[in-house]
Amino acid sequence: MSRKDDYRQQIVTGRICPYCGRKTVLVDSAEIYGRSYGMIYLCRPCQAYVGCHKGTTRALGRLANSELREAKHQAHEVFDRVWKEKIISRHEAYRLLAEELGIDPDYAHIGMLDDDECREVVRIFTKVYEDLTGTV
Repeated sequence: MSRKDDYRQQIVTGRICPYCGRKTVLVDSAEIYGRSYGMIYLCRPCQAYVGCHKGTTRALGRLANSELREAKHQAHEVFDRVWKEKIISRHEAYRLLAEELGIDPDYAHIGMLDDDECREVVRIFTKVYEDLTGTV
């Protein structure tokens, strides 16, 4: 694995902050939410964080600041609508996501995307929805 691949891997697994490059800390989510929902990786200087899969220390993706959290929310709204309404299968939606973004399918998850990629997801899947349903 190249140094660049290793760095990207550490970012998408929550180990390094993509904003400042510092190592993150694994803390209880109560530090952010005031109540525990499990563990999170946190960069205190940037106030960027990402949750972990329930009962694990495996990050759900890369750390996000408030702007990226909002971009991810918007991306999920349009992406999830396409497969939840059975316009295309979930598997096909992820395949299309990887293809359209030109990324490895292993990284084709909204939790791993940056702001620009999330905006692109909104554009792509809004068009997919409109094209396949004939609605806006």
